[in-house]
Amino acid sequence: MIHFDDEICANLDKASEREWLETNALGGFASSTITGLNTRRYHGLLVAATRPPVGRLMLLAKLEETLVIDGQRYDLSVNQYPNTVHPQGYQYLKAFRLAPFPTFIYEVGEARIIKTVFMLDGENTTVIQYEWQTVDAATVRQLPPRTVQLEVHPLIAFRDYHSTTHENPSLNAHVEMQPQLASLTPYQGLPTLHLAHDADFAEASGFWYRHFEYALERQRGLDFIEDLFNPLVLKFDLTKRPSANVMASIEAPDINRVDEFKDGEIKRRKNIVAAPPVANQLVTLLTQAANQFIVARGNHKTVLAGYHWFSDWGRDTMIALPGLLYAMPSLEAAKSILLEFAQHADQGMLPNRFPEADDEPEYNTIDATLWFFEAIRALTQRSGDYQFVKTKLYAVLLDIIKWHVQGTRYGIKVDADGMLTGGVDGVQLTWMDAKVGDFVVTPRHGKAVEIQALWYNALCVMQDFARRFKDSTTEPLCRELAALAKANFGKAFWNAESDCLFDVINGDAKDAAIRPNQIFAVSLPHSMLSGEEARRVVAVVERELLTPFGLRSLAPSDIAYRPVYAGDAYSRDTAYHQGTVWAWLLGPFITAYVKVNNGAQKSREVGEKLLTGFCEHLHEAGLGQVSEIFDGDAPHRPRGCIAQAWSVAELLRAACEEVFQVQAKSGEINKALR
Repeated sequence: MIHFDDEICANLDKASEREWLETNALGGFASSTITGLNTRRYHGLLVAATRPPVGRLMLLAKLEETLVIDGQRYDLSVNQYPNTVHPQGYQYLKAFRLAPFPTFIYEVGEARIIKTVFMLDGENTTVIQYEWQTVDAATVRQLPPRTVQLEVHPLIAFRDYHSTTHENPSLNAHVEMQPQLASLTPYQGLPTLHLAHDADFAEASGFWYRHFEYALERQRGLDFIEDLFNPLVLKFDLTKRPSANVMASIEAPDINRVDEFKDGEIKRRKNIVAAPPVANQLVTLLTQAANQFIVARGNHKTVLAGYHWFSDWGRDTMIALPGLLYAMPSLEAAKSILLEFAQHADQGMLPNRFPEADDEPEYNTIDATLWFFEAIRALTQRSGDYQFVKTKLYAVLLDIIKWHVQGTRYGIKVDADGMLTGGVDGVQLTWMDAKVGDFVVTPRHGKAVEIQALWYNALCVMQDFARRFKDSTTEPLCRELAALAKANFGKAFWNAESDCLFDVINGDAKDAAIRPNQIFAVSLPHSMLSGEEARRVVAVVERELLTPFGLRSLAPSDIAYRPVYAGDAYSRDTAYHQGTVWAWLLGPFITAYVKVNNGAQKSREVGEKLLTGFCEHLHEAGLGQVSEIFDGDAPHRPRGCIAQAWSVAELLRAACEEVFQVQAKSGEINKALR
């Protein structure tokens, strides 16, 4: 259980660095810091996915809460305004825990308020519950009679979750009041927000709260000031009963079922970790985290790349899927994900991403399609269900091979040497895809090293499928293409001066920058390197790129190295793949390290030690989650998204496949988590 006492809770700086996340399997979420201070435009109690998993709208930003004891008012909220923090309710916050929901424990005199927040699975609904207790039950009879009331002022934004809102005359302040339900539609064309409640008093108000400041948006050089509207006030008399409930939803929720909903969510979440793949606390936490990324898209499932601001990306999905398999109680979700992307394959390419506003997928990726083969291979390894591949996916795989041989978008084509080339000006095709306007930071046109590794691996996977399915045409084709690529790869890519692989070859130009992309030439199941070459690659990557939180995207010795990911959009994007540490790359590194050491127990122990380093991280940034990136230099501060699918998935995969395959229980990691 992730838990903080008042040493952290009462320290606004430390508390503001810790963010909780609730999700609903639709792409919607609720999130804030452990004090309730919103430091991002993405923080709010109901971000609804109106076209799952996208169309996300920030509807309910927060609840302003005031405890009234014998007429004395105590504000529990926390807001950053220009030059001031008001109110300062964190002074009453004695503890925060995830058990399994975000739970806040406030103490005011003898009164204790326990607040919980959770979302309903498969619904754009957030439940907020308050329970009143006495701090010391033994002294209840000694306390004088007292009145305890709770006032709640909902603050709404009603905007695209990437933007901010400001006071405007267009807002429709009308609230339809019914018993236990208040409904409002502030802007035409946006959904109605329903606030179900069991308040003793509810009244429409109509006030703007102005000039909230979001510190993290300010740091990122983005709009960081917002106005929020308060449409009504709810008052609960806790003297009569010990609890108060609010449900925010774009549906019409039934407040009388709130306890049923809570019990159902507790049971569902317990079932997720009822039988973890390994009896280990870190694996259990990663399993919980992994399930937050598996969301709906139409009738199928997909993988949300990261919270708060990513949608579902083809590359991220296929990289994450092998690890997510270990978190799924059933592999049907994995099959659904593969089918969803397969139906969008076009000209032999999987979509790079599905945009938020436009239904037309984007195809600017050379590697997502190749990771598709590896994801399918991983599924068959776990399930043995080759019939599913044969009947549902094999025709798509054949089409992909055909298009890559004859040529598809962006100059992607098999060259005469059997290797895959691609790239056009102004388009980023590999996972190092940062772009500022028309400026592609790391274009990597030509033959990128990991693309060759993925292409060879895909050909070998396809060769195996063709053999199993008795496809006498495809099997020899893939075998010959793989053999040609392997014969030329080492000669072209081996950098004798650095004792590792070049990153990109484009004609006569060879990029000698030491980047992590070469690790895939070792880590993928099918490798073109000799054992000695593989060991040398791993040694260079370990020496130049390995950190406690993943691999740097560029060696510190490189003149282009950027040690810190911070500042405005240009500063961040130009550092994104120029030294920034990526957590997901630790997975392939551990696999490669164990592989070149022939699976020796000592190599698994090294992998275990690397994973153990994330135990502390699960208690910072995104609580119970793994961040997208970290600074290249120590102390390697977490950056980017607080919860990233491939970060979680690759750590989970490496833990299950490499570290704990021999030793089912890890005393070292369990100890670190206690």
